[in-house]
Amino acid sequence: HNKAYPKRGLPDKILQCGGEYHVRAFGERHLWNPEAVYKLQQAVRSGDYKIFKEYTKLIDDQSKAHATLRSLFEFKNGKRKSIPLSKVEPVEEITKRFVSAAMSFGSISKEAHEAIAIAMNRIGGKSNSGEGGEDPARFIPMPNGDSKLSRIKQVASGRFGVTINYLTHADELQIKVAQGAKPGEGGQLPGHKVSPAIAKVRHTTPGVTLISPPPHHDIYSIEDLAQLIYDLRCSNPSARIAVKLVSEVGVGTIAAGVAKAKADMVLISGFDGGTGASPLTSIKHCGLPWELGLAETQQSLINNHLRDKIRVQTDGQLKTGRDLAIAALMGAEEYGFGTTCLACLGCIIMRKCHMNTCPVGIATQDPKLRAKFTGKADYVVNFLRFIAQELREIMAELGFKSLDEMIGRIELLEFQAAIEHWKSHGLDLTPLLAKPLNKKATLICNQENTEVFKTIQNDKNVKIENIDTSDESVMKSKSIDKILIKLAQPAIRNAKPVTINLPIRNIHRTVGTTLSCEVTKKHGEKGLKDNTIQINFKGSAGQSLGAFLAPGITMRVEGDVNDYTGKGLSGGKIIVVPPKEATFKPHNNVIIGNVVLYGATEGEMYINGIAAERFAIRNSGATAVVEGVGDHGCEYMTGGTVVVLGNTGVNFAAGMSGGIAYVYDETEMFGSLCNLDMVDLEYVWTEEDKSTLKN
Repeated sequence: HNKAYPKRGLPDKILQCGGEYHVRAFGERHLWNPEAVYKLQQAVRSGDYKIFKEYTKLIDDQSKAHATLRSLFEFKNGKRKSIPLSKVEPVEEITKRFVSAAMSFGSISKEAHEAIAIAMNRIGGKSNSGEGGEDPARFIPMPNGDSKLSRIKQVASGRFGVTINYLTHADELQIKVAQGAKPGEGGQLPGHKVSPAIAKVRHTTPGVTLISPPPHHDIYSIEDLAQLIYDLRCSNPSARIAVKLVSEVGVGTIAAGVAKAKADMVLISGFDGGTGASPLTSIKHCGLPWELGLAETQQSLINNHLRDKIRVQTDGQLKTGRDLAIAALMGAEEYGFGTTCLACLGCIIMRKCHMNTCPVGIATQDPKLRAKFTGKADYVVNFLRFIAQELREIMAELGFKSLDEMIGRIELLEFQAAIEHWKSHGLDLTPLLAKPLNKKATLICNQENTEVFKTIQNDKNVKIENIDTSDESVMKSKSIDKILIKLAQPAIRNAKPVTINLPIRNIHRTVGTTLSCEVTKKHGEKGLKDNTIQINFKGSAGQSLGAFLAPGITMRVEGDVNDYTGKGLSGGKIIVVPPKEATFKPHNNVIIGNVVLYGATEGEMYINGIAAERFAIRNSGATAVVEGVGDHGCEYMTGGTVVVLGNTGVNFAAGMSGGIAYVYDETEMFGSLCNLDMVDLEYVWTEEDKSTLKN
């Protein structure tokens, strides 16, 4: 601006062209430039590994011009004796460690999303659903033996489309705490990309912008994260539980907390990923390279004796075998690919993903543009096999027979000290290559010994034989779902009605969720008929009662219930009433905790008393009746019906983009408590509203 409008004299005849965000002639260097995209697409479409090597040379040579932190590292080739390529583990073993980055159906087209899933399933890797749910039709194998199933199902702050059926059809459940491309900013799918098909999968309204706020409303502390991990473990005992973190200062401490919270895997996501929908300010000023976060995570886990408890994955513009080799030596066991997969399918890096105008039919929901999609799963398969082959060549050069031997061998990397660049003055990356402080951990880390890595496996089987179902056993047991599953066998096997009466304590967490998993595996998404399994509890229930409760299961609690009740309710029914002997007035007392009905998609809840804060937040389909709620009721609600027969706290309906709430406003002061940014207030005057409310 100053050059165009100088305070004195005439402006420069030639203004700088910029090019920070888009590729411009004579502008800033981009690793994704037309030549690199062309070479990659030519290689994967022709299946020519020689052309792929031309592409990786182009990328690595550009990197050597110091476009990335990893470009400043060099391999210490003389430390180990090279071995023949034939002795290195095959491509098929390496590709099992590959995943696709989380790109939701909505951010990219159906065709692109399914092509990536098919490719990942062919090579033994895993595709990630992203946070937008998944069409159940994809759970069924294709006639030719391929599968469109995303083996990684993501559970994000939005909870879009997270049902018990969605969770049951997964090999891994990934909790998205933040996004690498824009940590702390949340996500958004513009209304013009929310087609009827996407709205159906996400349980929302076509054409309405979907807001995915940065805070997870059921995660306020590491203990809450541990609870969500436990919830997901119960929803699908055979699935691996992963947590997605981003490369930021202090991520090592969070990763240590994730390991203590008993997750199976932690993902460190770099700042330079994302499908192009990040705000311009985020692209340049948000997040950090994965090299920084991965180094801190590896060192923190080893120093705290936690590295054997958890696997580590990384992603963020991994483009070549060299990138993977450096990630492995720095401690990553698994590797994610996002933009590169899209480039293989035809993406030309327009960086207009949020506009719904993608000219090659990838980041769009426009049927006319989707018709231009020419990508094939074969292209993605070729890329993944090529990059695995290039990694094998580096492994042979460094003398490693398998990736397990290579993980964490940080001593085989060194920092280029003499760099001719003005930014290099004072730059010292040796802390990234530091050995762990703990002597025992250092010894393990630096030897060819895999004990330092994830070796402990979680119990993935639900065993129900020889279980004591007495009340005394229930009161002693921390988990009572195995007891419920045994007592409900007539319903699970033959859909016969069952009534169960049991006591309950506040140590009993996530009750009914594993039972729901068993019902869903046997009877599918529709579950059982209403009230087939009726469970009557008496006492104080713990956290996450009835989380992801399946259709056909009814829970009645006489007593009180803790936080997260009905989280992700998927068609079941929950009733909470005070004890018969209680002397208090129900409509004046809280009998159920915070964040009730969070992310519910279907089902019913009736509460004979008051609920605490954040009631029915992100509800997208459930019906609920309650006698009063605390602050932030119906926040970000996208569907369903809520009836509040009493007072509310402040900030009611903030971000509410769908559904209906009926609030009994005895004082006529509700307007001052309701957030009116996205909702209208009306009296119940139409016959339809009167009928709905009375029902």
